[in-house]
Amino acid sequence: MISILIPTYNYNITSLVTDLHKQAVDTCVDFEIIVMEDGSTLFVEENKGINNVEFCRHIILDENIGRSAIRNKLADEAKYDHMLFLDCDAKVSSSHFVEKYISFCKEDCIVLGGRIYDEENTDPQFSLIIKYGKNRERNDNRNLKDRQKNPMFTTPNFLISKFIFNKIRFDESIKGYGHEDTIFGIKLHQMQINFIFIDNPVVHTGLEKNEIFILKTENAIRNLFNLYQSGKYPSLINESKLLHHYMIFKKLHMTGILAFKYKILRLFIQRQLCSSNPSLFLFDIYKLLFLCNTSLYK
Repeated sequence: MISILIPTYNYNITSLVTDLHKQAVDTCVDFEIIVMEDGSTLFVEENKGINNVEFCRHIILDENIGRSAIRNKLADEAKYDHMLFLDCDAKVSSSHFVEKYISFCKEDCIVLGGRIYDEENTDPQFSLIIKYGKNRERNDNRNLKDRQKNPMFTTPNFLISKFIFNKIRFDESIKGYGHEDTIFGIKLHQMQINFIFIDNPVVHTGLEKNEIFILKTENAIRNLFNLYQSGKYPSLINESKLLHHYMIFKKLHMTGILAFKYKILRLFIQRQLCSSNPSLFLFDIYKLLFLCNTSLYK
């Protein structure tokens, strides 16, 4: 009936698997849970215990093959026709989390359950990712209208039929962090396959400190620009607001000026973004300036 697939990197997954297993058993349907370590060096021994849980498998890859390749590999390992992909740094927010997906396992579809953040976490060292997540990444019933108006595919928590998945698959040429989900979404749009949004979020527990989150954002922007330069996905400009704004300034021959401003303002903006009350507007400016600077060296 359903394969629950969790790519994992240096994360203790035992608590999430325990919760999912209990819920799946309660649904009384056929299921499996597969956890695949993507070259992990931490928590591998702890996670091996998953093999002792009924209908669960723990697979270890010695080398890190990347975010796209590991999802494709998990799909190849899955034996059921519907696959629920979850990020490892997640916690289910409802005792009926698995049950809510079961009704969709009778048709070829894609269902996005969303992701939320702990409302009570006020730790300043995670202020940027928490504020960004709550305001920009929140994907639950509270912003249903916005999601339907601007549908965006995301990978932390989604159900997909194997029939649809095998038509698209993740682009394994995308290396490093960022935008493999954007490209997957572009392929879905090209095939005129719509997403179904339901209010069934996971809680994002694997928070990065402000400095790390900025570095990962920079890596994602480099990936975005490399994908744009490859010419493989011309509609990427329509999918990415950041790339769209970059193109406007490029046509105005202003990217060099903005790259110069990045060099001057970089440290000042980074300090503000690492404060207890980071500005998301300034974060948007930082990303644009960083992209302009990156484009000069490509």
